[in-house]
Amino acid sequence: MRKVLFSWHGVTIYSYPAMLYLGLVAGVFSGVWVAQASGMNADRFAVATLILVVPALVGARLYFVFTRWDVYRREPRRIWRRSEGGMALYGGLILAVPLSFPLLRAMGLPFGAFWDAATFTMLLGMAFTRVGCLLNGCCGGRPTGTWLALDLPDDRGVWRRRYPTQLMEMTFALALFAAAFGLRSRAPFPGAILCSAVIAYGAGRFFLERLRDDDTGGRDRAAMQTTSILLVIAALAGLIFVWS
Repeated sequence: MRKVLFSWHGVTIYSYPAMLYLGLVAGVFSGVWVAQASGMNADRFAVATLILVVPALVGARLYFVFTRWDVYRREPRRIWRRSEGGMALYGGLILAVPLSFPLLRAMGLPFGAFWDAATFTMLLGMAFTRVGCLLNGCCGGRPTGTWLALDLPDDRGVWRRRYPTQLMEMTFALALFAAAFGLRSRAPFPGAILCSAVIAYGAGRFFLERLRDDDTGGRDRAAMQTTSILLVIAALAGLIFVWS
């Protein structure tokens, strides 16, 4: 566990936000490369992505806080405390996608192709962020005695043999990133990469939630699994509707 990545001349750099921002930078560069390769204006893609990062981060944090409202309503000052971690991709996706409609239209960017390229940004950013979760101790697995277990702490610093859910999700995100790269030249229509990634991630996240430690009495797990199912259904419907 290493909540503080390093301190330099009185400036403290926390692990979670550092990896989050590093993931954003790496993700944006990968998305720009994919956008340019697909014929989009790379500069416009980068500007639109950076604009949408703001509502995405807000939505990701608010979704996380919502699932743990019993904790944050007693300490509202912790809601925007970046050092303690806590982001949910679902919240960012749910808020950023609808807000992107007018923005992309104003910037002359195709909706489906934009989000196909942005999928690479999200997946690579997620991989970096899960490293931040591992260092911070958040989003950890529940204690277990199986062969998968590693000696890991939770966000309170309690070390146990746990499922390494942060590493598992990081590996899963990188696998989806590689699969999306392979699908890039074979996608049947713009938006297919996004839909496919949402279906695969949602299904994987549904089962991964069963391995996570949940200090909310099961409410966080239920919310995540329900959201996973709804997003998988929506993405599957979109995939079938547009393809047909």
